[in-house]
Amino acid sequence: MMGACRSIRSSSTVEQSASSVHLADGASVAYASAGAGPPLLLIGGWLSHLELSWALSAERSFLEALAVGRTLVRYDRLGCGLSDRPPNAKWSLETEREALRSVMSRFAGSTFDIMGSSLGVPIAIDWAARHPETVNRLILYGGWARGADISTPQARDHVVGLVRSHWGLGSDVLTEIFAPDASAATRAAISDYQRAASSAETAADLLTACYEIDVTACLEQVAAPTLVLHRTDDRAAPREQSQLIASRIAGARSVELPGRSHLPYVGDAGALVEEIRRFLGLPALRRTVSPGLTRRQREVAELVSQGLTNRDIAQRLGIDERSAEGHVERIRNTLGFRSRTQVAAWWVSSETRN
Repeated sequence: MMGACRSIRSSSTVEQSASSVHLADGASVAYASAGAGPPLLLIGGWLSHLELSWALSAERSFLEALAVGRTLVRYDRLGCGLSDRPPNAKWSLETEREALRSVMSRFAGSTFDIMGSSLGVPIAIDWAARHPETVNRLILYGGWARGADISTPQARDHVVGLVRSHWGLGSDVLTEIFAPDASAATRAAISDYQRAASSAETAADLLTACYEIDVTACLEQVAAPTLVLHRTDDRAAPREQSQLIASRIAGARSVELPGRSHLPYVGDAGALVEEIRRFLGLPALRRTVSPGLTRRQREVAELVSQGLTNRDIAQRLGIDERSAEGHVERIRNTLGFRSRTQVAAWWVSSETRN
């Protein structure tokens, strides 16, 4: 549903169970676990909702793929999703650390593989630098170390103000940034998800935190083996930030993948999962072409992989050349690719894994 170009399925359905922990002030933080094996803690981005994310087919496929061979642990930060939403509460890194500590304590005696996504990246870096004894491996996707560098002050003020005063329009604008490759229906679903995950005030507060957080001083203190992942044309997080992170963490491995979408499950989610599972020493999962492409688009993608031009494709399928061109363009947008070569490579890879 959510626009991932390849789904990654295990042979059995993964189920999620939810619970909660309490912070020192009594506030409740919801967390969920899925799968079996050593724990993999996912520190999510800006907003989250444990139940709604699990109900979205593409995001669930992405999460299930992480949970095969691992116990995937996630949580809703205060103000979001199933966690308490204290009135007038302001986000702080100190409160986030307390939430992390409390959730991790439910898995007593465990050390964690930790993955941060988006805002979760600087949070994961901060934790790994402060508590190296708790971290086995660190995976950082689509994030930054210095929030002030991800946008101009004018753009930041405009977006935060829009979210605070017009949450409906603000969520739509941010969805265009986060998931440009998604269909109109998918973008509408993401916007609805964001509005259900938090209030306008909390969303604006957390968005401000994205721009204000700075963990550059922590980078050289990270000791865990680290994988830094980034999509080359991510519209929410500039690739220069991932390059900064990889250059400052000793021994970090950096992998850049094609694509524009910031959300990990939109675009080529399969390639992202492959890199993550390889880094964790887990076997690859079977890939299938998801319903993100229509039957006709899959036919066109196969012909592109055979080196056919738009005119050739039109003749083969009995359509006009302009229609063939439109199909190729929509395929590239759905998959987050810029060239026919990428489409061809994707099709060949998908077919050889089925």
